[in-house]
Amino acid sequence: MYYVYILRSGSNNKYYIGYTSDLNQRIKSHNSGRNKSTKVGIPWKVVHNEQFEDKKSAWLREKQIKDYKGGEAFKKLINGGVA
Repeated sequence: MYYVYILRSGSNNKYYIGYTSDLNQRIKSHNSGRNKSTKVGIPWKVVHNEQFEDKKSAWLREKQIKDYKGGEAFKKLINGGVA
């Protein structure tokens, strides 16, 4: 099982999009400061996640979300379907 997730920073209000096979461990990793790209935004909170059967599907969905980051589709995801 794979997960695509969107995190929101508690310190700078920025978002991070990623995918993983272990969501809980990945969030712990982001919040531990071990990830260079997310170290500055600690603490991070999951604002959206989706589940996929295979890595390729998760990767493609992550790419799709990154392509419309900041647009109406992205806003709907982080606001639970409401733009």
